[in-house]
Amino acid sequence: MAATAREVKKRIQSVKNIAQITRALQAVSASKVQRAVQAVEATRPYASKAWEVLTHLAQQPGRNSLHPLLTTREQVQAVAVILVTADRGLAGPYNTNVLRTAFKRFDKSPVPVKWITVGRKGREMLLRMGHELLADFSGLPDKFTFVDTSAIGRLAVDEFLEGRVDEVYIVYTDFISFLRQEPRVKKLLPLEVEAEALVEAEFVGGTKRHAGAYIYEPDQQTLLDEIVPRFIQLQVYQALLESRASEHAARMVAMKKATDNATELADVLQLEYNKARQQGITRELMDIVGGAEALRKSEKR
Repeated sequence: MAATAREVKKRIQSVKNIAQITRALQAVSASKVQRAVQAVEATRPYASKAWEVLTHLAQQPGRNSLHPLLTTREQVQAVAVILVTADRGLAGPYNTNVLRTAFKRFDKSPVPVKWITVGRKGREMLLRMGHELLADFSGLPDKFTFVDTSAIGRLAVDEFLEGRVDEVYIVYTDFISFLRQEPRVKKLLPLEVEAEALVEAEFVGGTKRHAGAYIYEPDQQTLLDEIVPRFIQLQVYQALLESRASEHAARMVAMKKATDNATELADVLQLEYNKARQQGITRELMDIVGGAEALRKSEKR
């Protein structure tokens, strides 16, 4: 049954209202993503220097005895996973992609997995699937700081040091560009340095470079006790910044597509409305002509 002109007009108005909402959400996300990207870039120099120091430590003999967080355990009996998602939806495939990556990596884990969630979407999904939830840090401020997220890193470090878990991972979304965000799985504990980083630190321009001399003050162990846990917290903070920037970028793109689709649908409905209205006018004209013809015939009689 074809829709009447009045029904089509109501649908057009509803679609236009949706387009106004999605356009507003797109503008809000566009402003937020700029601030989020600036926050990501602001932390990279410090993270780079901390990584340089830890790369130097990884090249030292007996690195497993330097600090417990650098020690690889022979048997892994439990792992902890920090899962970073959004508190809200309307962000396109952002939440779906990071959840799919996490479950693909840990759903068939041979050892128990304890989950630490950052974001309501991840928490709700894990609870529905019956997974063990160690802690939840949903509802972070929009402009969170290192202090707001340090408890997440401290919890992971404490779980590892006290032997309740033997490995700690973080699953988050890496911000590549406004149109590209990629889910990542990064191992936090025990702290590892990739082979590529060691080669890059050892060779520069195709020639072997001697490791720089570091003087630790007050002493190496005291500095390690401070910098290694802090570096773990920094890694978590950096991952959260990357995820927040990715979330806003994904939402901005999703809302733009929704606005474009709503505008296109409104145009299609407008054509349908014009057609329905034209048919109505034609019917009215035919009724008028038929009535006039009937009146003319009755007058002749």
